[in-house]
Amino acid sequence: MRQIVGLMMAVLLMAACGGRRMSPEELQKKLDSVKAVEMKEKLALQGIDLESSGNVMKLFYDSLEIQPLPLSYNEDYIRMLPSYKPVPDEVVSYMNIVDCRHPKAISLPETIGAKLIIIAADETDGEYSLWLYSLDDDFFPVDKLCLFSVDEREPEEYTEINQEEFLQYFSITSDYMIRLMDYSKEGYKARLEEIYEIDDSRKFLLRTSHEE
Repeated sequence: MRQIVGLMMAVLLMAACGGRRMSPEELQKKLDSVKAVEMKEKLALQGIDLESSGNVMKLFYDSLEIQPLPLSYNEDYIRMLPSYKPVPDEVVSYMNIVDCRHPKAISLPETIGAKLIIIAADETDGEYSLWLYSLDDDFFPVDKLCLFSVDEREPEEYTEINQEEFLQYFSITSDYMIRLMDYSKEGYKARLEEIYEIDDSRKFLLRTSHEE
């Protein structure tokens, strides 16, 4: 498998260097295709044959509840994860989810050119981090973005007297503008704010970043 993938990579590089020079976008699409082939090979080794059994991720994606937008952080949402569905082992392998015992997922309304799901990963004592994934037309994962992390800070980080405490916040608008923020609980201001959009390659593109 590695030899095949390596040969394909060499062909792509030759194509980029000789004849018509490929644009960065074209080269990225070719590289993504190579990654897709590699992913299919890995799934085959795990006993998942997409050709004969259908696309495992598509079947799972189609079975998910749809999370209405806009969506924003609140404690009840993180704790209850309403309408989230358990992720089966086949999809855990497919999405390369690690260090997580009972992942759950929900989909977002489809936008042009991108399929989106949120995976809740119980990484620490039953508390869930939230990851936003984008999928391509064949339901292969393209990119992921952490919306909320239970492991972002060390437990001792805010134990010092007068140490300012920051809370995590995220929101996704109905036009898929994604805002991530660390917000001061005492000062009522943002320490860090990032705004992402989904570009044509289905990646999460950082548009704005502000840090105090």
